[in-house]
Amino acid sequence: MTQADTDRQEIRQLVENWALWRDAGDWTRFATLWHPRDGWMNATWFQGSAPDFIKASREGFESGVSILHFLGGHTADVSGDRAVAQTKMTINQRADIDGVEVDVVCTGRFYDFLARHKGRWTLVRRQPIYEKDRLDTVDPATRLTLDPRLLNRYPTGYRHLAYVQTKAGFTVKDGLPGLTGAAVEQLYSEGERWLTAA
Repeated sequence: MTQADTDRQEIRQLVENWALWRDAGDWTRFATLWHPRDGWMNATWFQGSAPDFIKASREGFESGVSILHFLGGHTADVSGDRAVAQTKMTINQRADIDGVEVDVVCTGRFYDFLARHKGRWTLVRRQPIYEKDRLDTVDPATRLTLDPRLLNRYPTGYRHLAYVQTKAGFTVKDGLPGLTGAAVEQLYSEGERWLTAA
């Protein structure tokens, strides 16, 4: 294998470990995936440093917040000791809305900025791209009426996820990248600059 092949394989393993270790609550190993100084996580419900994200995720996990991740296709562009990776994913969250148990599924991509640190790839910044989502009652016979004003506060790519998270008490960020639009175009530009600065 070429060095580029090895790099892409290691990056893919990092991305897979992120989902597995976070969802399993393996916080010690999860912490090893992030750049030790610059790790940063952006999400609907959280924007901040990797240590703070780990702390918030752990607290949520221990209090019963159920957020799971599934991964699909993956690609990585590598330039020296920097890389940008994109990975198809779904975010699955189970929650309670007004006494009704629901599942929300959001499909999108993880857009990752990575750097080689002391010989291994680390995650510098993760920005999900939210492409589409849906909400279902766990019991299909149960009726649920959503507040249209709250639902329509957020972009179509993650409005149901935002609805569930807002109802659960999270402060959800508006204007995050979707399938198209200014926010995702800016993200792509930032990715290009990250690679060319290597």
